[in-house]
Order: sequence, then C-alpha cells, then structure tokens
Amino acid sequence: MIICAGNNETFSFAQPMGVGLIETAMNLTRLCLFDKPEFLLFIGSAGSYGNHKIFDIVESKTASNIELAFLTGDAYTPLDNVISTNTNNKKDVIVNSSNYISTCQELSKKFLNFGVEIENMEFFSVLKIAQEFNIPAGGVFCITNYTDKNAHEDFLKNHEKAKEILSLHVLKRVKELTQK
Repeated sequence: MIICAGNNETFSFAQPMGVGLIETAMNLTRLCLFDKPEFLLFIGSAGSYGNHKIFDIVESKTASNIELAFLTGDAYTPLDNVISTNTNNKKDVIVNSSNYISTCQELSKKFLNFGVEIENMEFFSVLKIAQEFNIPAGGVFCITNYTDKNAHEDFLKNHEKAKEILSLHVLKRVKELTQK
C-alpha cells in the first residue's frame, strides 16, 4: 500500500494518512487494525540538512525522532529515537521526523554528525506503526528545500515540481516491480 501525508501533499495513487507525527500514527493505526496492508510505502517531500540537493530522490527504511534541543544538549529522551525496517544492514539514509521544520542551518547541519540527512514530518510514525504491526515498510522522498531560513518559501516554490518528480519515480518503480 502506498501512503502519503495529506492536505496539499496528496497523490492519486496514495492514501493520505495525515500531517505530522500524531495524525499519521492515529490514522495508520486505524488502517492497520481494520485492513492490515502487506507492505507500506510512504512517499513525500523532505528537507535536506545539506547532503542532498533540491529535487533529489531519497529512499530510506530508517527514521529518527530527534528534536533540535537534543543537538544543543538541552534535552534527552529515554525512548528509542531511531527505528529501521532495513533488514539487509546496508547503510541507509536516516530521515528525521518532528512536528517542526528546521530553519537554523548551522544547528540542523549537526544532524549530519549522527548520520541523519533529511527531514520529513511523518516518516518516524510510519515506521513505528509498521514495526508494531510487523509490516515491511519504506519511504521515498523528494527534496524540496534546505533546512535554513528560507525553508518554508523554498518548500512552497518547489513543492509541485517535487510531487511530479516523486510521482514519476514511484510509478516507474512500481511498473518495474510488477513486470518481474
């Protein structure tokens, strides 16, 4: 099953789950309880901490939930804040999820020190729910912005094109898989 966030980030071939960690967790849990999918593929936009360029496609099976205060030593968590469905142990791009968009380039570059390369608001919830229901899952993202003071403006400027690029990529991959 292909899923996406919702609101202005929808695709004709994907089911919207909600925006942010909470809406996604609630709606995806509901879906899994009543009609458990065999596989979950989340698609969406993402911000880059610097290693990926605008309109790059990034695939991942690993997500984190790290808040900016952790990077400055002003917060900690007793919870596991990294989750992965990557079973082949190859190096994976870690996608950070938070209900906030990073806009401080200097601070957000510190994510790279932890191997975290992009951010998407929903992906951690997707992988956490997939883990709970024992469903294989992954994500495909198109970069819309860097995590700097222009993050929101660049997201708005690049969002429609990113959705087109993402749609073409995902539909091509689905076609390849179904022809095997």
